[in-house]
Amino acid sequence: MVDFIKQNAQTISLLGLMFPFLLSAILKTAQGSSTVALMTTAGTVAPMLSTIGLATPALAALAVIAIGAGAMTVSHANDSYFWVVTNFGAMNVEDGYKTQPLGTLVTGIAALINVYLIYFFIR
Repeated sequence: MVDFIKQNAQTISLLGLMFPFLLSAILKTAQGSSTVALMTTAGTVAPMLSTIGLATPALAALAVIAIGAGAMTVSHANDSYFWVVTNFGAMNVEDGYKTQPLGTLVTGIAALINVYLIYFFIR
């Protein structure tokens, strides 16, 4: 991962707030844990904040929110949240697969849109 980031630092810097969101969303989708996605992304992004143009305290806070938005996306069977919602919602697994991933994707994207709205007002 470090080599990839070093080789693609120019492109990553163009992504700005989208980079923390995408990295967190990819990690969450791949392995299912929001906590692991949050912590791994925060540890990866924190040293790069100035490189990606998010060095001010307000922009760093928006990066944190973007990481949280990414960690909310695409909850499916490898995520304990999927099973909590499916079981407490009295859904069968098939209905959970039909609703949960799309619903959490919409939630994450809506949060990212709000991050960008705030970004355009504070920059």
